[in-house]
Amino acid sequence: MKALNILIVDDEAIIRLDLKELLTDAGHNVVGEAENGEVALLKARELKPDLILMDVKMPVMDGLAAAKLINEEQIAPVVLLTAYSQEDIVAKAAESGVFGYIVKPVREEQIFPAIEIAMSKFGEAKMLEDEIGNLKESLETRKLLDRAKGVLMTAHGMNEQEAYRRMQQYSMNRRLSIKEVAEAIIAAVDKK
Repeated sequence: MKALNILIVDDEAIIRLDLKELLTDAGHNVVGEAENGEVALLKARELKPDLILMDVKMPVMDGLAAAKLINEEQIAPVVLLTAYSQEDIVAKAAESGVFGYIVKPVREEQIFPAIEIAMSKFGEAKMLEDEIGNLKESLETRKLLDRAKGVLMTAHGMNEQEAYRRMQQYSMNRRLSIKEVAEAIIAAVDKK
């Protein structure tokens, strides 16, 4: 596994120190530490770590609330650390979108497989999110093209194929994307 930039979040300084030693001995970089979820969120936004190891029970803002916000912003995968393995905490952890869950005391044979899995799952989630974004963009472009073709067909008595060909030619001649041409046609009609 490549060296990761990791943010450690725990309200107990001794646990942060132990984790830091374990991680740095394995070749990772601890880029920051935080003692509660609120500070963790701020540091996560600022430092953009590759991974966040975070305790569940902390003052000010707990790890579950912070993990949920970090996950929504897609900053980094969060692996929760907790002394509790109660079902309600596990269920809340799943709802918050964490990528791993380790019961304390953290042992070397637990943490590194959990980190690898979290990084892999986060990468997959990012790829899916990018794919969804591309599909949305493609669908939006398709809708604009259909609307612009309709405008040309109505205004100039063209069939659909002719309208599309005209838009393509204009796009190439003006070095604009076909989407930009469609937007310009629609904008011109909307001004009237």
